[in-house]
Amino acid sequence: IAKKRCRRATARNRIKRVVRESFRQQQGLLSGLDVVVMNQPAAATADNAELFASLDWHWQRCSKARTRGQDSNG
Repeated sequence: IAKKRCRRATARNRIKRVVRESFRQQQGLLSGLDVVVMNQPAAATADNAELFASLDWHWQRCSKARTRGQDSNG
């Protein structure tokens, strides 16, 4: 979580906690993937529900991209 995009340490730590919890809840969907999360400036002002919703959408995209990649390699 970049300090450049989220100046306050408390906000950065909150975002990191939300990302970890969201990843933990979706571990089955994301098994076998290494993930790097980069924040946008709007993440600092978003509430936890908005962050969870955004992350869920991104996890779904990652999962679909992985399954498409496996289908073409198989």
